[in-house]
Amino acid sequence: MNKQHILEEIKRTAKENEGIPLGTQRFFSATGVKRSDWYGKHWVRWGDAVREAGFTPNQFTKAYDKELLVKKLVALTRELGRFPIAGDLLMKARRDPHFPSRTTFSERLGSKDQMTSKVVKYCRERKGFEDVIPLYKETDDLGEPSLGENLGNSTEIGSVYLLESGRYYKIGKSNHPGSRERQLQIQLPEKANVAHTIRTDDPIGIEAYWHKRFEGQRKNGEWFELGPADIQAFKRRKFM
Repeated sequence: MNKQHILEEIKRTAKENEGIPLGTQRFFSATGVKRSDWYGKHWVRWGDAVREAGFTPNQFTKAYDKELLVKKLVALTRELGRFPIAGDLLMKARRDPHFPSRTTFSERLGSKDQMTSKVVKYCRERKGFEDVIPLYKETDDLGEPSLGENLGNSTEIGSVYLLESGRYYKIGKSNHPGSRERQLQIQLPEKANVAHTIRTDDPIGIEAYWHKRFEGQRKNGEWFELGPADIQAFKRRKFM
């Protein structure tokens, strides 16, 4: 893995995250760059990579304060009138660019039980939060994935695909993997090949992510003129 490519990805993802560089897990989720791509090859510590990309250690370590995340959960709980589940976090993050990703909560606060415990402790130690404590108890009755669950193991509902036709590539989504691609192949004058498919529990959000990432190469609608590095970046992802 090219060192300069990793540095550019750190800068790009930090820019999309309000100027705050991502941690290793979120960086991998956003770029497909694995720890083995940089550890012992370019840097020994992730903080060294972040620093070389032009960010200070303070920006990195303060990126997601645990108390701030708990406050976000409390606010969202009040907004919903119940303790949020995984899907709520996904939707909130898509609507609000200042809201952390679902994985950030699980990475920083732990499992569902650990998260709820932190929220309850926070509310009990402060006045004015009496309304929040009873709400979290209703979570187990919702029949939905909890905050700390890995959605990829249980709720996969579709895919985001990269379709190649001549010199152009289409990035599209489907809730029924394979069906949409077959329809497009029938409609196109040239033979189209599915270059890669990313399995996902959030086709709309993941399609929007790649459209935004390749916005500069957009030609028409969902069609893009991509280079080898762009295609490689897409193909690195198996699940998002």
